[in-house]
Amino acid sequence: MVGRAGRMSQTMSEQTDFEAEGLLAGTADRERADRETLLGELSADGVSIEELRAAIAGGRLALVAVERELAGPARYSSAEIAELSGVDQDLLERNWQALGMVAAPDGEPFQTKDDLEAAHRLRTYLDAGLSPEMVVANARVIALTMSQFAAANREGVAALASDEATELELSERFKAVAQSLVPLVGPTLEHAYKLHLREQIRHAVIVAPDDAETGGDQITIAFADLVGFTRLGERLAPDQLGAVSGRLAELGSEVSGGPVRLVKLIGDAVMFGSTDPRAMLDAVLDLVDAAEAEPEGFPPLRAGVALGPAVSSGGDYYGRAANIASRITAVARPSSVLVTEDVRDALGDAFQFHSAGHKSLKGIDGAVHLFRARDLEENGDEDEDDADERDDERDEAPGDEPQRDDATERPEPRGRRARRRRRHRP
Repeated sequence: MVGRAGRMSQTMSEQTDFEAEGLLAGTADRERADRETLLGELSADGVSIEELRAAIAGGRLALVAVERELAGPARYSSAEIAELSGVDQDLLERNWQALGMVAAPDGEPFQTKDDLEAAHRLRTYLDAGLSPEMVVANARVIALTMSQFAAANREGVAALASDEATELELSERFKAVAQSLVPLVGPTLEHAYKLHLREQIRHAVIVAPDDAETGGDQITIAFADLVGFTRLGERLAPDQLGAVSGRLAELGSEVSGGPVRLVKLIGDAVMFGSTDPRAMLDAVLDLVDAAEAEPEGFPPLRAGVALGPAVSSGGDYYGRAANIASRITAVARPSSVLVTEDVRDALGDAFQFHSAGHKSLKGIDGAVHLFRARDLEENGDEDEDDADERDDERDEAPGDEPQRDDATERPEPRGRRARRRRRHRP
């Protein structure tokens, strides 16, 4: 049974002459018939002629239905959301911008029923004791994560499009995907959030005795980047380059877990943080090995590991240890892992360490003594790479950062250790 509002919308769409409105121009045969059907459905759903005209001009008529499915019609201004939710308008707008969205002019309705519900949740967070700064910081982290998640799904949705499909067919496909997949996203993300929150709580509560006495937060930070990624970008198509970066993300996820957390992905690099230096170094060595085991054409990795006090904010780490670890990669050779003296001292004889000399790192005061790290199963004798890395030091001018050859050729294999994923990690 069609309700009164539905009958009115249907009558309006039937009375609209889309051809006279110029909305069928440039179409013929099946394409014309399907566009007219789609225009009728959207008009019956409350989309105005002006909105339809703008969608056609922007080449997005096939997306109007799925956009309305995902967000609904705009109903509220920012001021109205603030009044209805009890959240300060300035905080709402800061949170909106932190999510990566652009605010509309004052007084213009641009937010939906979903946005109002989100504002009510924000009010609940504030009532539970979260500060406005923490709410906005969480929004930034959510925006980064969900942007990557949405981008990962974009290719699959885009695959539904084809040159032969009409606007009506595309609209129906996109809307069907949204209706079937969106309800699954919430429970899926909630499940992943609970798993990660459980791990974070465990590691926040189980504090090492030394840290508990000093109140310090000693964190092991590691960075690993792809050698020659810039040059690779000049040779590969964007989708191929994206596949390399995506594979690095997969490898980083595989070696993380337990006390080792994958902090972030930065295009051609990954960052890890851990309170357990042994688990961290084991994970990084595994990661470098995993890159070597990839098919020919995948760039080798080079990594830097540092240990020291770090401040955690928004899921990221800041401090000298993070700065040093990120800079070490610039002086590391392909398929090598360099660590600071603090890391070597903390791990003792759990791994092999050979001096790579004192290095001047960009933005770091004073030369930093670095060590080449290897697993115990590898040949314990110093090899040419270690000697070469120390020889490099003789050519460095004070304050200069040595430049590594950015070629992607792999070093000759030296009988590296067998992969033993997470041997030291719970």
